Amino acid sequence: MSYAMTFSPDYAAKSTQPLRHSWEGVVNVDQFRWFVRGDMQDQLRLAHRELHARHVRAVGIFDDELRVLGSDPAAFRKPKRDPRPNFQLTDYVIDTLLDLGIRPMFTTCFTPGVMASGTQTVFATKGRVNLPKDMGEWSNLVTTAVRHVTERYGRDEVRQWYFEVWNEPNLSGFFAGDQQDFFNLWKATTAAIKAVDSAYRVGGPSTARAEWIADLIDFGRKNDCVPDYLIAHIYNNDSESKPLSPFDGPQSDKTSKSPHFASGVVRGTRRLLDEIGFKGELHFNEWGRSWFPCDPMRETEAEAAFVVKTMAEVSNLADRFAYWNLSDIYDQVGYGHEAFHGGYGLLNLRGLRKAPYHAFELLSMLGTQRVPVAVEGGNALLTGAIATPDASAVMIYQYRHDPEPGSHTRQKVRLWLPAGADRTRLYRVGHDENNILRIWEAMDRPDYPTRQQLKELHRVNGLQSAPEGAIHIEGKDGQLIAEFDLPDPGVALVSWK
Repeated sequence: MSYAMTFSPDYAAKSTQPLRHSWEGVVNVDQFRWFVRGDMQDQLRLAHRELHARHVRAVGIFDDELRVLGSDPAAFRKPKRDPRPNFQLTDYVIDTLLDLGIRPMFTTCFTPGVMASGTQTVFATKGRVNLPKDMGEWSNLVTTAVRHVTERYGRDEVRQWYFEVWNEPNLSGFFAGDQQDFFNLWKATTAAIKAVDSAYRVGGPSTARAEWIADLIDFGRKNDCVPDYLIAHIYNNDSESKPLSPFDGPQSDKTSKSPHFASGVVRGTRRLLDEIGFKGELHFNEWGRSWFPCDPMRETEAEAAFVVKTMAEVSNLADRFAYWNLSDIYDQVGYGHEAFHGGYGLLNLRGLRKAPYHAFELLSMLGTQRVPVAVEGGNALLTGAIATPDASAVMIYQYRHDPEPGSHTRQKVRLWLPAGADRTRLYRVGHDENNILRIWEAMDRPDYPTRQQLKELHRVNGLQSAPEGAIHIEGKDGQLIAEFDLPDPGVALVSWK
């Protein structure tokens, strides 16, 4: 029998490389307003249990819909009703998150309508992106909000949160100002937060394509407002805008046609920070293969393979990688019409786990010590493995960057296992396994699944191991060889006891 690839981990390696589970810890939700929904809370509960979510990030805590600054109903007869802070809705949300075991990332945006210097908005939900017309009033609002959560939840608790200043200020549609305007906002907002507790962690610049990183550090060093941690965003097709991103890799990878652009930006950012001596945490708080709001490939096994490939390459280079995003409960350019519509979420509107969700589940089954793996056959740039003997697990991926619609195959592979490995279990994410799209398609792709259809979809949606006969084990030279089919594109994880 011929094999497309053979994977040979060096289980006896004298030195191992740490494997940081940086894909765990933080999840993204589109906007703070969605936290009031019971179904979003259910999805966060799932992410906490299965993806180890411990913090959640969402923009819009100061949006008018959250009523943080509005009219006082007790003053409705007065001719002039000055706005006053109101934290009833935000308290409800944060109480709920903490009850779930998830802490908020407190992102100070957008500008409340009564405070905004203009009328420019972003998203279908109309967040105000103009600067505050009075920076002193803005600072007072931020300090008041931070002091309120400190009094309500306690200083020790809030010190475990993350604070973030705005979202993607280098995109004109997300911020009605230039870089200097953002730096002025950064300085004022950081000072307003630190006025409550200097130990609170404030991060930025939260820029698309990891731009402005060095500029913010330089500004912070000159103005006594250095970020406690850094935030960057990167999508593999961000190169279409000719970004000014830090980059480490061949020139041929600085294009959306390359499957390695995102990894090159992560490496470049890490190198930049090492060169300028920044010691704080680095978060890639948005990342993925594509930033397009609707991208059918995002819901497939190819996205699952991209997730594993990227983490295999760069998970050690940052403290957090928060994939964009957790849920299709989302309304930036419109709310999804179909059950599956190429949305950003790892979970669909009804909380069904998509293929890339399962990829994150499998990644978290790996250990924290990684050994080298020799690979024979396959495309060395698109195929690889992560072997972690400390968790008795090896994960293999095979990625296609631009597969033909409907193209999917299986490749026969061999994986060397250590002597004594038995009770072997195989998991696969491919076209036909751990892929809810296939079951939905078999139902004739209903846009609005019936209650009975939803019940059936949820029943079969948990992570499933392959049938016992899908993996064959034989002994050779004092070791064991596992033989099985690898989805192309797709991922597989072999574990043993």
